[in-house]
Amino acid sequence: MADTKYIFVTGGVVSSLGKGIISSSIGKLLQARGYNITIQKFDPYINIDPGTLNPYEHGECYVTADGMETDLDLGHYERFTGIQTTKANSMTTGRIYKSVIDKGRRGDYLGKTIQVVPHITDEIKRNIKMLGQRYHYDFVITEIGGTIGDIESAPFMEAIRQMKWELGKKAVNVHLTYVPYLKAAGELKTKPTQHSVKELQSVGIQPDVLVLRTEKYLDEGLRKKVAAFCNVDFDCVIQSEDLSSIYEAPVYMQDQGLDTAILRKVEEPIGEKPSLGPWRQFLERRAKATETVNIGLVGKYDLQDAYKSIRESLSQAGTYNDYKVNINYINSEKITEDNVADLLKGQDGIMICPGFGQRGIEGKLIAAHYTRTHDIPTFGICLGMQMMVIEFARNVLGYADANSREMDEKTTHNVIDIMEEQKNITNMGGTMRLGLYECILKQGSRTFDIYKKENIRERHRHRYEFNNQYLTEYERAGMMCVGRNPESDLVEVVEIPGLKWYIGTQYHPEYQSTVLKPHPLFVDFVKHAIKNKK
Repeated sequence: MADTKYIFVTGGVVSSLGKGIISSSIGKLLQARGYNITIQKFDPYINIDPGTLNPYEHGECYVTADGMETDLDLGHYERFTGIQTTKANSMTTGRIYKSVIDKGRRGDYLGKTIQVVPHITDEIKRNIKMLGQRYHYDFVITEIGGTIGDIESAPFMEAIRQMKWELGKKAVNVHLTYVPYLKAAGELKTKPTQHSVKELQSVGIQPDVLVLRTEKYLDEGLRKKVAAFCNVDFDCVIQSEDLSSIYEAPVYMQDQGLDTAILRKVEEPIGEKPSLGPWRQFLERRAKATETVNIGLVGKYDLQDAYKSIRESLSQAGTYNDYKVNINYINSEKITEDNVADLLKGQDGIMICPGFGQRGIEGKLIAAHYTRTHDIPTFGICLGMQMMVIEFARNVLGYADANSREMDEKTTHNVIDIMEEQKNITNMGGTMRLGLYECILKQGSRTFDIYKKENIRERHRHRYEFNNQYLTEYERAGMMCVGRNPESDLVEVVEIPGLKWYIGTQYHPEYQSTVLKPHPLFVDFVKHAIKNKK
């Protein structure tokens, strides 16, 4: 292809319809046809990034390979397509405005009054086009957060309007709306979709493709009605029913003709329908798995999006072990010495989740002690790994006051300490140790045997680290430090070889687990949880 083509994914009626899943599915289907694609997310909030946002506000903060804290939808993009996203794939209103203000302060606008149109909209367009121009992608898919009509997203909509006008057939809009079912009336209602499209048309954007989210099958008559009232070709009205798994979406969208509708609109040849062989094999394997393994997630957030990548990594690992993973949330704030046995009862493996701050810490320590002493497969990530280290110091090394400087600045046994380069940092956002770093695994360790290689690279998001002053004591007592960063000597992985499976990682392996390339640590952890079940 000579020129990059642009696909804009917008949403209407209500939020949380699954724009990220639809964007990921479009990317997957175009990829399967041989196109070079990427996907980016534009979020209309004023924060520079979600790094300081509470997970209750925003769900998981995903981290790219180059160290950008981003929206969780970028995790979906990577899991579906296998591409590695960067900071260029994530943009917020805050970053757009900051860039424009910085340019104004430098004098780039030659003293002109800075306005939403053209300066903000031009900056949005520049960031949309940048990926295509720099890396020569065939398609750049841009998902716009929020819903049409939101005051925050108005500049993004104006930028899309301009780009569609400027690019003509090289730009299409895929609009995702909701068709509710009124149980009392026994009817599906198209009026919310009609109003959503009118709202889009009122800002100068005519949708090219409509994707209708629904809990019920939409018959031909209803889709013809939507097509007629919304000025959209009938074969471009796609339905998206509720599915048992998000991973079924690409196949379902292919069956509905979403990729062919887009290709027709941009005047690309349709060609043969891709088989999606490996993807379909994954789904078949997933469907055939009948037995269940129970994994307990010990964390302080009781919402599934807070640990989205972990949940998906466990789910993928279950499929590759021919098991369904039943994930049980265990609130660490409620764990005590008296109830830990009851709360962890029936779990074949335990995940000690990442996080920050004091809340729920003691519960994680109690859980780590219980699983270690009862030899239950345990996987700790980031703060979870640090809790395993602190628990071991308290109950094996005999340091009753052992703690992290994050939780207790005055502890005499700071087995977890703040990183040297973090000591003078005052701004919280985007200042942690972020992104991909190297780790050397110790040959003969369990972790080395899992990865089957010595040199690995994993993504990080932390300020605190294992205190190497205690390293000899730990290893003498049986907790081995088997992964190190070659430059800083930071301990990246700890394990207890004598137990069934007891591994903690300072890094976040969940960020690199995809549908077709599940992360080996998760696959092996689930494998041993299944063995423990038996």
